Parts: sequence; C-alpha cells; structure tokens
Amino acid sequence: MYIYLTLLNEIENMIKNGTYRQGERIPSIRSLSVSYHCNKSTVLRALAELERKHVIYSLPKSGYYVVTSKNKLNQGENLVMDFSSSAPDPAVFPYLDFQHCINRAIDIYKNDLFIYGTPRGLPSLIDVVQKQLTNYQVFAKKQNIFITSGIQQALSILATIPFPNNKKTILIEQPGYHLFIEVLQTLQIPVLGIKRTSMGIDFVELEKLFRQGNIKFFYTMPRYHAPLGTSYSQEEKKEILELAQKYNVFIVEDDYLADFEQNSKADPIYSYDDFTHVIYLKSYSKVIFPGLRIGIAVIPDKLIETFRQHKRILDIDSSMLSQAALEIYIKNGMFERHKEKMKATYLSRANYLISALENKQKEGAPTKFSFTPIKNIAFHTYIELNEQVSREKVIQRLKNKSIIIDGTDNNYMCSFHTRDSILKLNISNVEENYIEEGISQIVDQIF
Repeated sequence: MYIYLTLLNEIENMIKNGTYRQGERIPSIRSLSVSYHCNKSTVLRALAELERKHVIYSLPKSGYYVVTSKNKLNQGENLVMDFSSSAPDPAVFPYLDFQHCINRAIDIYKNDLFIYGTPRGLPSLIDVVQKQLTNYQVFAKKQNIFITSGIQQALSILATIPFPNNKKTILIEQPGYHLFIEVLQTLQIPVLGIKRTSMGIDFVELEKLFRQGNIKFFYTMPRYHAPLGTSYSQEEKKEILELAQKYNVFIVEDDYLADFEQNSKADPIYSYDDFTHVIYLKSYSKVIFPGLRIGIAVIPDKLIETFRQHKRILDIDSSMLSQAALEIYIKNGMFERHKEKMKATYLSRANYLISALENKQKEGAPTKFSFTPIKNIAFHTYIELNEQVSREKVIQRLKNKSIIIDGTDNNYMCSFHTRDSILKLNISNVEENYIEEGISQIVDQIF
C-alpha cells in the first residue's frame, strides 16, 4: 500500500482517539518524514488530503493544526443519536484506501468491464476469497464458491430453487432477518418459524419441525443474531447440524458478522459439516459498506448447477468493478487492517453499551424492562419491555428527543403470533461519548 495512505490513516486515527487534540498543532513535515521513513512530498500529499477532508488546516510559516469541530451538545443544538441503524459507521471507513482500489481495478480490469463476466464471479476474487474463508474455518473448493450481489440475492435464489431433499417449507428463526422474511412472504413461499430468545431455541421443537414440517432448509444466524445479538454455543451448533443430517434438512448459515468475532474458538456450523448439508453465506456489508453489493455463498455440490443457472438468469454476473476493487482491497492487506480497526471501535462501544445498561439495572430500572447480558456482542443487543409499557409510545417520545430506536415488528412473519415487546439497540453509528447518555434517556422514557 502507498506510504502516504498509511501516514494519512494513522494521523486521522490519532486525531480521532485524541492523541492530537482539536486546535493542536501536529508534528512538522520534517519530523513526519523522519518518523515514517519517507520524503517530504509524500508527507505533503497526505496532509493535503487531510486538509481537503477538513480534518486539519494550515497556517503559513506555522504548520498544520487539527480542525476544531462544534460540540452540538454544548451549543444547545439537537444531537441525533441513532440506535436503530446497523450500517457501518462512515466515520470509520478509510475512503482513500478504497478509492485507490477502485482506481486500480479500473486500470487492471478496464477491458473486462466492457464484457459480461461469469455467474460464479470474478475468478481472481474467488481465489482470494477462498484463502480468506479459511480464517473463519470455512475450507471450500473454488468450484463451490459463488460471488453474489449481496447476501440478499443468494437468499432469494435459495428460497426459490428446488433442493435435493424435495422438500418445500423454509424454517426461520423468530425474530429474524426482516428482508428475507419480506422475500418469503412476497413470493408466498411456505415458511414456518421457531422462536429464538436470549436462551437460544427449543431443540425439542426444532426436531419436531425437522421431522414433521417438510423442511427444505433451516435459515439461521448462529453468530450475532439479528436483531437479538446473541450467538449459539458450539454445542448448540453441533446439535443443530446433527438434527439436520438426521432428517435430511439443509442449513443456510448466515455468518454476516463473522469479521467481528472476538472469540477465536467460535467456529461456524459449516466447519462441522461434511460439505453436504450446510450452505455458508458471508457478507461484506457491515465491515465495508452495503453499497458494495458483494456476498459470498458456499454451495454444496448437489446444488451447484441449479444455483448457477438461476443466478445467471437473474443478473448474468455481479458488479465487476466492485469485485475487482474488493479483490485488490483484500490482497493488499487493507481489508484486514480495516477489519481490526472496526472490531476495536465496535468492541469499545459495545462495552460502553453493556456498562450503561448494567448501571441502569442497578438503579432499579428493570421494573420497566428486562435486559439479559450477552458475554460476546458485536454492536447490537436488545431490551425487552414489560407488558404494561407501550413500545410505540416509547419510540415516539424518544424520537421527539432526537433519539432514533426501533422495535421488531418487521422481524416477525405476519403469521407468527408469539412476539416479544423488544427495543433493538445498535451502536454502530453512536459514538461512545454519547452511549451512556443515550441509554439513560431511553430508560427514562420507558413508563
């Protein structure tokens, strides 16, 4: 990677973490060139980019200083705290790194951009992805890997194609992924739900459904479930797989937050399979950005040709430019560096969130709501309101105070009547300085 990008990102990070404070002078061009073993023109290029982004400003014959931003809370203005969004924080994304990758992709693949690719995906990206998947204990052959236009496309294809077990009904966790629920209901695909809570799922009920429900596949988020934020234990993952194999049910494992795992021993269900019953899905939407529209699907041999045919009919191929840029981003080590930065940022915010909720519990707030601490969270969890509390009124009162929070109505199928009164808490777009205050205001409005 270019030295100026490394320099630029490190200075920006030091400004964000307070090493260089607002209004403070950063080191001179000469000292930066010595520290980073580069020439002055490289330093000037990095500083020029930071100045263009309004992160620093220059004073003639004085140097470069950190821009002082307005603190809206001190200025008496409304600060919007968005606890509903699960999108990546734009402030954490290294735009110049990815812009560089896009420019390089255009240079390298300029001829390929004017022709259609293959339904399976850019071969060179599949090579890179195959190696990357081993970091998640997913050892797949290249022929089983498909690049899709986001995980949503993979799910839509899987929902509609015939499966080797000749079964028709899809089983999903409730609450669950709202967009997939929308697909199933819109296409009128037979679907059943199984309740999932902070304690997991009822395995007696799961076995009954596998045995009697004509289940084609079980769609599950074993890691950092949306919207609950909980994860299955390794024993639970193995038990799900054993039941699936026993009753010839496929598992569609959505591992969309694999990149945020803090426990190195937490392996996916796929790692215990014999490559026959588990379809593994990985997304880049939370660690990079949703607009990239790149997903990974690892498809068992028996489904490869059917999946390929349907994908080709739908879009011929996924975005070549996005695929090429992602390939360069991963190969150059930028992805791993960005992932670690995101993990550290979200872990810090998650700790603030858990601490704030636990403090409210100690103050007696559980008379209004219940909160089950989760040992290992990515960036979201939930609280459950007591029966006498109106969730809609709480959401509206918080909205009036510029705090955005959501319930889980769209995370349930219309036909699933056993619903909990839940408020989702996402901190991917709430800075840690405001989390404690935000939680305090949320709890104050629960009455």
